[in-house]
Amino acid sequence: MRLDHTSDLWWKNAIVYCVDVETFLDSDGDGIGDFRGLIRQIDYLAGLGITCLWLMPFYPSPNRDDGYDITDYYGVDPRLGNLGEFVELVRTANDRGIKVIIDLVVNHTSDEHPWFEAARADRGSPFRDYYVWRDAPSEQPAGLAFPDKERSNWAKDDTSGQYYLHRFYHFQPDLNVANPAVQDEIHRVVGFWLQLGVAGFRMDAVPFLLETEGIEEIVEDDPHTFLRNLRSFATRRRGETMLLGEVNAELKALSRFFGDEEGDQLNALFAFMLNQHLWLSLARQDAEPLESVIRTLPTAPPDNSWATFLRNHDELSLDKLTEPQRKEVFKAFGPRRDMQVYGHGLRRRAATMLGGDGPRLRMAWSLLLSLPGTPVIFMGDEIGMGENLSIPDRLSVRVPMQWSDARNGGFSQAPAKQLVRPVRSGRFGPKHVNVAAQRRDDDSLLNFLERLIRRRKESPEFGWGSSTLIETAAPQLFAHRCEWQGSMVAAVHNLSSRTARATLDLGVQKGQRVEVDDLLETRRHRPNPDGTLDVELGGYGYMWLGIRRQGERPLS
Repeated sequence: MRLDHTSDLWWKNAIVYCVDVETFLDSDGDGIGDFRGLIRQIDYLAGLGITCLWLMPFYPSPNRDDGYDITDYYGVDPRLGNLGEFVELVRTANDRGIKVIIDLVVNHTSDEHPWFEAARADRGSPFRDYYVWRDAPSEQPAGLAFPDKERSNWAKDDTSGQYYLHRFYHFQPDLNVANPAVQDEIHRVVGFWLQLGVAGFRMDAVPFLLETEGIEEIVEDDPHTFLRNLRSFATRRRGETMLLGEVNAELKALSRFFGDEEGDQLNALFAFMLNQHLWLSLARQDAEPLESVIRTLPTAPPDNSWATFLRNHDELSLDKLTEPQRKEVFKAFGPRRDMQVYGHGLRRRAATMLGGDGPRLRMAWSLLLSLPGTPVIFMGDEIGMGENLSIPDRLSVRVPMQWSDARNGGFSQAPAKQLVRPVRSGRFGPKHVNVAAQRRDDDSLLNFLERLIRRRKESPEFGWGSSTLIETAAPQLFAHRCEWQGSMVAAVHNLSSRTARATLDLGVQKGQRVEVDDLLETRRHRPNPDGTLDVELGGYGYMWLGIRRQGERPLS
């Protein structure tokens, strides 16, 4: 008998959907998406099977960095709505069984934030030490977030006559998180939004947040103590709070962000290393890069999780690959310079890179949803939307949602020139790719993903279980099995266009008689007497299997 797996560790088997409110649905015809528009489509998300809604920044902002330059952590950008409508969204989503998490962007503020304005105006201000100042630029901390836009981590402030530290754009001064007063401010922000009903936070740029390089004063505490204290504070306020960290760090550093053996820091980490090697495997049509990184990834503590994704809302970062590996992925999925960004990333969506709705794209989605961890879907990818390369930098993938083939893709009734971002045209535009048409088509990508998500939610072994790679003689096959509470599932995916055959070790004891159900099709497979299973998959084929002792009730 399975134990309850829907308790305060809800993220272990969640389906997360990332939304940019301003590009989702415009309810009032001003060309900008808003909370009322999002509320109107909550039932659409519930029907898809989403259990967690992640909101990208919606705070007041000058919008020089798509809302990541924040001027008020306690408010809502008036273009998008107000706090009352935010609370209505949370209530409506919760009513449909969907939790809401929000972006927590506290590595930096906007240079128009009242804290920074007070700090620059008066060196004696209590807000002065909320930021990091120098009379002259010192050595550069490692890494510039946007090397094509910024040349230094230090910017001159003419008002105060000193330089301030920034690791992103120069109009985003870094907060001094080593300052206890700043930590208290962050706790207050977290407590405020928890009180309004959110279930957690996606923490932006966590390694930069904890970086103490550039701070001259002695920092006595381990920077990770801040994460540990924040986690403790948040769970005291709401026991089921999830902290999901954007941690694109070197392999040897990743486990520190989970914390100790009990996982007392971040509940979940985005699996950037896994994602980058997944795309290398897709480029090579060979499972070895993906298998190799899985063997070396640290194991998440029992109550923690990796957050897996096919594409996110940013560039497809390939910075942890070697230069030759990166060139392979560029050649396969973004050969033109205008498809690349920052020298180490791609600014394309999954559908355009994988040839649109077809066997290869569907195989990739099946692979993502069967990987151990918590799957994250970026808005519009469920229908196979494409990027708009006419929009600069990372914003090329943050295009308006395509609801129908009507004007502006059904996103807004405003004139096209008033839209917050232009709607794409062509093969991946709303005339050919939209929600309304796919809802009516049983064989559409949208309905395929809805069925796949339903099966994933019915197979908690993928989210909760321990995972084991299954070795095969076919290099293009990626196979693994997951075990949890005496139950076992397996999945096998053909990353190539060529037919592949293999014999799978089902992980059963010798002499144990098992039955193997196909979890995606209405058929049963006959295992060999030695507990193995012979499989044959056509190009970009895939298979999910439920493995049970003979006589046990099927999983469905």
